[in-house]
Amino acid sequence: MPRYFLELEHCAFDTNNANLVYALGYNPPMRYDLCLPWYWEYDDVFAGMIERASIEAGLSLWQIKPDNLLESTTALYKGVTTYRTLLNRGQGDARFEPLLRWGMEHGAKIINPLQASRWSEDKATMHLELISAGLHTPYTILLAPFLEQPVVPPIDLTPLGKNFVIKPSHGGGGEGVILGANSVDEILKARLEFPEQKYLLQAHITPQTLADKPAWFRVFYANHETYPCWWHPQTYVYKNVTAEEESQYRLSRLREITKRIAAICKLDWFSTEIALADEFIVVDYVNDEIDTRIQSRAQDGAPDDVIENIARQLVQIAKASL
Repeated sequence: MPRYFLELEHCAFDTNNANLVYALGYNPPMRYDLCLPWYWEYDDVFAGMIERASIEAGLSLWQIKPDNLLESTTALYKGVTTYRTLLNRGQGDARFEPLLRWGMEHGAKIINPLQASRWSEDKATMHLELISAGLHTPYTILLAPFLEQPVVPPIDLTPLGKNFVIKPSHGGGGEGVILGANSVDEILKARLEFPEQKYLLQAHITPQTLADKPAWFRVFYANHETYPCWWHPQTYVYKNVTAEEESQYRLSRLREITKRIAAICKLDWFSTEIALADEFIVVDYVNDEIDTRIQSRAQDGAPDDVIENIARQLVQIAKASL
Protein backbone atom coordinates (compact mmCIF):
# COMPACT_ATOMS: atom_id res chain seq x y z
CA MET A 1 0.00 0.00 0.00
CA PRO A 2 1.29 3.52 -0.72
CA ARG A 3 2.24 5.77 2.22
CA TYR A 4 0.22 8.94 2.51
CA PHE A 5 1.67 11.96 4.28
CA LEU A 6 0.71 15.43 5.44
CA GLU A 7 3.13 18.20 6.29
CA LEU A 8 2.21 20.47 9.22
CA GLU A 9 4.72 23.31 9.30
CA HIS A 10 8.01 21.44 9.86
CA CYS A 11 6.47 18.13 10.95
CA ALA A 12 5.37 15.21 8.79
CA PHE A 13 2.70 12.75 9.85
CA ASP A 14 2.02 9.56 7.94
CA THR A 15 -0.49 6.76 8.36
CA ASN A 16 1.45 5.48 11.35
CA ASN A 17 0.49 8.72 13.13
CA ALA A 18 -3.11 8.69 11.94
CA ASN A 19 -4.63 9.24 15.38
CA LEU A 20 -2.58 12.37 15.96
CA VAL A 21 -3.44 13.70 12.50
CA TYR A 22 -7.15 13.10 12.99
CA ALA A 23 -7.05 14.58 16.49
CA LEU A 24 -5.67 17.79 15.00
CA GLY A 25 -8.49 17.83 12.47
CA TYR A 26 -6.42 16.96 9.40
CA ASN A 27 -6.99 14.12 6.93
CA PRO A 28 -4.06 12.97 4.79
CA PRO A 29 -4.77 12.95 1.04
CA MET A 30 -5.39 9.71 -0.77
CA ARG A 31 -2.35 9.43 -3.01
CA TYR A 32 -2.47 7.07 -5.99
CA ASP A 33 0.70 5.72 -7.56
CA LEU A 34 -0.67 5.94 -11.11
CA CYS A 35 -3.45 8.02 -12.62
CA LEU A 36 -5.03 6.94 -15.91
CA PRO A 37 -7.49 9.39 -17.50
CA TRP A 38 -9.24 7.97 -20.56
CA TYR A 39 -12.44 8.40 -22.53
CA TRP A 40 -12.07 6.58 -25.87
CA GLU A 41 -14.32 3.54 -25.79
CA TYR A 42 -11.68 1.38 -27.50
CA ASP A 43 -9.20 2.08 -24.68
CA ASP A 44 -11.20 -0.18 -22.38
CA VAL A 45 -9.04 -3.27 -22.97
CA PHE A 46 -5.85 -1.25 -22.56
CA ALA A 47 -7.17 0.23 -19.30
CA GLY A 48 -7.85 -3.30 -18.09
CA MET A 49 -4.27 -4.30 -18.94
CA ILE A 50 -2.94 -1.31 -17.01
CA GLU A 51 -5.13 -2.29 -14.05
CA ARG A 52 -3.84 -5.88 -14.02
CA ALA A 53 -0.23 -4.76 -14.40
CA SER A 54 -0.68 -2.29 -11.53
CA ILE A 55 -2.04 -5.02 -9.26
CA GLU A 56 0.89 -7.28 -10.18
CA ALA A 57 3.33 -4.45 -9.42
CA GLY A 58 1.63 -3.57 -6.13
CA LEU A 59 0.63 -0.09 -7.30
CA SER A 60 -2.59 1.79 -6.69
CA LEU A 61 -4.40 2.93 -9.85
CA TRP A 62 -6.81 5.85 -10.27
CA GLN A 63 -8.89 5.61 -13.44
CA ILE A 64 -10.61 8.85 -14.43
CA LYS A 65 -13.34 8.67 -17.07
CA PRO A 66 -16.06 11.08 -18.17
CA ASP A 67 -18.50 9.68 -15.60
CA ASN A 68 -16.21 10.51 -12.65
CA LEU A 69 -14.22 13.37 -14.19
CA LEU A 70 -15.89 16.21 -12.27
CA GLU A 71 -15.62 14.63 -8.84
CA SER A 72 -12.07 13.44 -9.54
CA THR A 73 -10.86 16.85 -10.73
CA THR A 74 -12.51 18.50 -7.72
CA ALA A 75 -10.86 16.05 -5.32
CA LEU A 76 -7.50 16.58 -7.00
CA TYR A 77 -7.56 20.37 -6.80
CA LYS A 78 -8.87 20.33 -3.23
CA GLY A 79 -6.04 18.03 -2.18
CA VAL A 80 -8.35 15.21 -1.15
CA THR A 81 -6.86 12.83 -3.72
CA THR A 82 -3.54 13.14 -5.57
CA TYR A 83 -1.31 11.06 -7.83
CA ARG A 84 2.40 10.46 -8.35
CA THR A 85 2.49 9.46 -12.05
CA LEU A 86 0.17 10.35 -14.91
CA LEU A 87 -0.48 8.16 -17.95
CA ASN A 88 -2.67 10.53 -19.93
CA ARG A 89 -5.10 9.04 -22.45
CA GLY A 90 -7.34 12.11 -22.22
CA GLN A 91 -5.61 13.95 -25.08
CA GLY A 92 -8.03 15.58 -27.45
CA ASP A 93 -10.69 16.30 -24.82
CA ALA A 94 -10.20 19.71 -23.20
CA ARG A 95 -12.11 18.61 -20.09
CA PHE A 96 -9.16 16.41 -19.10
CA GLU A 97 -6.53 19.16 -19.40
CA PRO A 98 -6.70 20.25 -15.72
CA LEU A 99 -5.54 16.75 -14.71
CA LEU A 100 -2.35 17.17 -16.72
CA ARG A 101 -1.86 20.77 -15.57
CA TRP A 102 -2.08 19.69 -11.92
CA GLY A 103 0.62 17.11 -12.47
CA MET A 104 2.93 19.58 -14.16
CA GLU A 105 2.41 22.12 -11.36
CA HIS A 106 2.95 19.60 -8.57
CA GLY A 107 6.00 17.76 -9.89
CA ALA A 108 4.29 14.50 -10.78
CA LYS A 109 5.93 12.12 -13.23
CA ILE A 110 4.25 12.63 -16.61
CA ILE A 111 4.61 9.71 -19.01
CA ASN A 112 5.41 11.39 -22.35
CA PRO A 113 6.00 14.89 -20.98
CA LEU A 114 3.98 17.59 -22.74
CA GLN A 115 7.00 19.55 -23.96
CA ALA A 116 8.63 16.46 -25.51
CA SER A 117 5.33 15.38 -27.01
CA ARG A 118 4.67 18.73 -28.66
CA TRP A 119 8.20 18.96 -29.99
CA SER A 120 8.32 15.44 -31.41
CA GLU A 121 4.89 15.57 -33.06
CA ASP A 122 6.23 18.15 -35.55
CA LYS A 123 7.19 15.98 -38.53
CA ALA A 124 9.25 18.75 -40.11
CA THR A 125 11.34 19.09 -36.96
CA MET A 126 11.73 15.33 -36.58
CA HIS A 127 12.74 15.01 -40.23
CA LEU A 128 15.69 17.33 -39.67
CA GLU A 129 16.58 15.72 -36.33
CA LEU A 130 16.63 12.20 -37.78
CA ILE A 131 18.78 13.27 -40.70
CA SER A 132 21.20 14.98 -38.29
CA ALA A 133 21.38 11.71 -36.35
CA GLY A 134 22.33 9.80 -39.50
CA LEU A 135 19.02 8.01 -40.00
CA HIS A 136 17.53 7.58 -43.47
CA THR A 137 14.21 9.22 -44.36
CA PRO A 138 12.34 9.61 -47.65
CA TYR A 139 13.56 12.40 -49.94
CA THR A 140 11.62 15.37 -48.57
CA ILE A 141 10.85 18.96 -49.50
CA LEU A 142 9.72 21.15 -46.58
CA LEU A 143 7.24 23.97 -47.16
CA ALA A 144 6.47 26.87 -44.84
CA PRO A 145 2.88 27.27 -43.57
CA PHE A 146 0.47 29.00 -45.93
CA LEU A 147 -0.11 31.72 -43.33
CA GLU A 148 3.61 32.56 -43.33
CA GLN A 149 4.23 32.13 -47.06
CA PRO A 150 1.00 32.27 -49.10
CA VAL A 151 2.87 31.99 -52.39
CA VAL A 152 5.55 29.30 -52.61
CA PRO A 153 8.57 29.70 -54.89
CA PRO A 154 8.91 27.35 -57.87
CA ILE A 155 9.30 23.74 -56.73
CA ASP A 156 11.38 21.14 -58.54
CA LEU A 157 9.35 17.97 -58.06
CA THR A 158 11.66 15.78 -60.14
CA PRO A 159 13.53 14.21 -57.16
CA LEU A 160 10.19 13.11 -55.67
CA GLY A 161 9.43 10.81 -58.61
CA LYS A 162 6.22 10.38 -60.57
CA ASN A 163 4.01 10.15 -57.46
CA PHE A 164 4.69 11.52 -54.00
CA VAL A 165 3.12 12.05 -50.59
CA ILE A 166 1.83 15.34 -49.19
CA LYS A 167 1.46 15.53 -45.41
CA PRO A 168 0.97 18.28 -42.82
CA SER A 169 3.63 18.56 -40.14
CA HIS A 170 1.21 17.71 -37.29
CA GLY A 171 -1.52 15.19 -36.71
CA GLY A 172 -1.80 11.44 -36.99
CA GLY A 173 -4.02 8.71 -38.32
CA GLY A 174 -3.44 9.86 -41.88
CA GLU A 175 -5.35 13.12 -41.35
CA GLY A 176 -4.56 15.52 -44.17
CA VAL A 177 -2.20 13.07 -45.88
CA ILE A 178 -2.47 12.79 -49.67
CA LEU A 179 -0.99 9.68 -51.30
CA GLY A 180 -0.14 9.47 -54.98
CA ALA A 181 0.06 13.23 -55.57
CA ASN A 182 1.75 14.34 -58.79
CA SER A 183 1.17 18.07 -59.33
CA VAL A 184 1.92 21.48 -57.89
CA ASP A 185 -1.79 22.27 -57.92
CA GLU A 186 -2.43 19.45 -55.42
CA ILE A 187 0.27 20.89 -53.18
CA LEU A 188 -1.18 24.40 -53.25
CA LYS A 189 -4.68 23.15 -52.40
CA ALA A 190 -3.41 20.85 -49.65
CA ARG A 191 -1.70 23.75 -47.85
CA LEU A 192 -5.09 25.41 -47.38
CA GLU A 193 -6.46 22.50 -45.32
CA PHE A 194 -4.13 23.27 -42.40
CA PRO A 195 -2.84 26.76 -43.25
CA GLU A 196 -0.99 27.18 -39.95
CA GLN A 197 1.12 24.05 -40.46
CA LYS A 198 4.30 23.32 -42.36
CA TYR A 199 3.98 20.69 -45.08
CA LEU A 200 6.22 17.84 -46.18
CA LEU A 201 6.45 16.55 -49.75
CA GLN A 202 7.94 13.07 -49.61
CA ALA A 203 9.05 10.58 -52.22
CA HIS A 204 7.02 7.37 -52.31
CA ILE A 205 8.91 4.41 -50.83
CA THR A 206 8.64 0.98 -52.46
CA PRO A 207 9.63 -1.67 -49.93
CA GLN A 208 11.28 -4.99 -50.61
CA THR A 209 9.21 -8.16 -50.35
CA LEU A 210 10.22 -10.50 -47.54
CA ALA A 211 8.39 -13.71 -46.63
CA ASP A 212 5.73 -12.80 -49.19
CA LYS A 213 5.04 -9.55 -47.33
CA PRO A 214 6.01 -5.93 -47.99
CA ALA A 215 9.00 -5.09 -45.78
CA TRP A 216 7.08 -2.37 -43.99
CA PHE A 217 7.13 -2.28 -40.21
CA ARG A 218 5.64 -0.48 -37.26
CA VAL A 219 7.82 -0.67 -34.18
CA PHE A 220 6.45 0.10 -30.73
CA TYR A 221 8.69 1.53 -28.01
CA ALA A 222 7.97 1.60 -24.28
CA ASN A 223 10.40 2.19 -21.44
CA HIS A 224 13.52 1.13 -23.40
CA GLU A 225 11.84 -1.99 -24.83
CA THR A 226 11.02 -2.37 -28.55
CA TYR A 227 8.33 -4.48 -30.23
CA PRO A 228 8.75 -4.74 -34.03
CA CYS A 229 5.75 -5.75 -36.13
CA TRP A 230 5.10 -6.29 -39.80
CA TRP A 231 2.54 -3.68 -40.85
CA HIS A 232 0.89 -3.76 -44.26
CA PRO A 233 0.64 -0.21 -45.68
CA GLN A 234 -2.60 -1.01 -47.55
CA THR A 235 -4.51 -3.30 -45.18
CA TYR A 236 -2.98 -1.92 -41.92
CA VAL A 237 -2.82 -5.46 -40.56
CA TYR A 238 -0.10 -6.27 -38.02
CA LYS A 239 1.93 -9.40 -37.47
CA ASN A 240 4.67 -9.90 -34.89
CA VAL A 241 8.21 -10.12 -36.21
CA THR A 242 9.35 -13.50 -34.92
CA ALA A 243 12.82 -14.18 -33.57
CA GLU A 244 13.48 -16.42 -36.57
CA GLU A 245 12.46 -13.67 -39.01
CA GLU A 246 14.53 -11.13 -37.13
CA SER A 247 17.58 -13.35 -37.53
CA GLN A 248 16.88 -14.55 -41.08
CA TYR A 249 16.21 -11.11 -42.55
CA ARG A 250 18.55 -9.16 -40.27
CA LEU A 251 15.74 -7.10 -38.82
CA SER A 252 17.45 -6.29 -35.53
CA ARG A 253 18.19 -2.92 -37.11
CA LEU A 254 14.54 -2.08 -36.47
CA ARG A 255 15.20 -2.13 -32.74
CA GLU A 256 18.41 -0.14 -33.07
CA ILE A 257 16.78 2.56 -35.21
CA THR A 258 13.80 2.83 -32.87
CA LYS A 259 16.03 3.27 -29.82
CA ARG A 260 17.94 6.00 -31.66
CA ILE A 261 14.64 7.75 -32.35
CA ALA A 262 13.75 7.40 -28.65
CA ALA A 263 17.02 9.08 -27.71
CA ILE A 264 16.06 12.00 -29.95
CA CYS A 265 12.39 12.46 -29.07
CA LYS A 266 12.73 11.71 -25.30
CA LEU A 267 9.33 10.01 -25.15
CA ASP A 268 8.51 7.12 -22.82
CA TRP A 269 6.36 5.34 -25.40
CA PHE A 270 5.60 5.82 -29.07
CA SER A 271 5.52 3.99 -32.39
CA THR A 272 7.39 4.56 -35.63
CA GLU A 273 7.09 3.27 -39.21
CA ILE A 274 10.16 1.87 -40.93
CA ALA A 275 10.38 0.41 -44.44
CA LEU A 276 13.17 -1.66 -45.94
CA ALA A 277 13.92 -0.58 -49.51
CA ASP A 278 17.58 -0.45 -50.53
CA GLU A 279 18.14 0.43 -46.87
CA PHE A 280 16.03 0.94 -43.76
CA ILE A 281 14.05 4.16 -44.11
CA VAL A 282 12.06 5.83 -41.34
CA VAL A 283 8.79 6.66 -43.08
CA ASP A 284 6.54 8.01 -40.33
CA TYR A 285 8.71 9.35 -37.58
CA VAL A 286 7.02 9.49 -34.16
CA ASN A 287 3.45 8.71 -33.10
CA ASP A 288 2.89 9.25 -29.38
CA GLU A 289 -0.89 8.83 -29.41
CA ILE A 290 -0.81 5.10 -29.97
CA ASP A 291 -3.93 3.28 -31.10
CA THR A 292 -4.25 0.67 -28.34
CA ARG A 293 -6.92 -1.47 -30.01
CA ILE A 294 -5.89 -5.11 -29.97
CA GLN A 295 -5.98 -7.59 -32.84
CA SER A 296 -8.40 -9.96 -31.14
CA ARG A 297 -10.96 -7.14 -31.08
CA ALA A 298 -10.17 -5.29 -34.34
CA GLN A 299 -8.65 -6.57 -37.58
CA ASP A 300 -6.25 -3.64 -37.80
CA GLY A 301 -5.42 -3.63 -34.10
CA ALA A 302 -1.94 -4.26 -32.75
CA PRO A 303 -1.02 -7.77 -31.57
CA ASP A 304 -2.54 -8.39 -28.13
CA ASP A 305 0.76 -9.36 -26.54
CA VAL A 306 2.46 -6.18 -27.77
CA ILE A 307 -0.11 -3.91 -26.13
CA GLU A 308 -0.03 -6.01 -22.96
CA ASN A 309 3.76 -5.77 -22.78
CA ILE A 310 3.54 -2.02 -23.33
CA ALA A 311 1.06 -1.75 -20.46
CA ARG A 312 3.47 -3.58 -18.16
CA GLN A 313 6.34 -1.31 -19.16
CA LEU A 314 4.30 1.83 -18.52
CA VAL A 315 3.40 0.57 -15.06
CA GLN A 316 7.09 -0.08 -14.45
CA ILE A 317 7.77 3.58 -15.21
CA ALA A 318 5.29 4.52 -12.50
CA LYS A 319 6.85 2.06 -10.08
CA ALA A 320 10.34 3.42 -10.72
CA SER A 321 9.16 6.95 -9.90
CA LEU A 322 7.99 6.06 -6.36
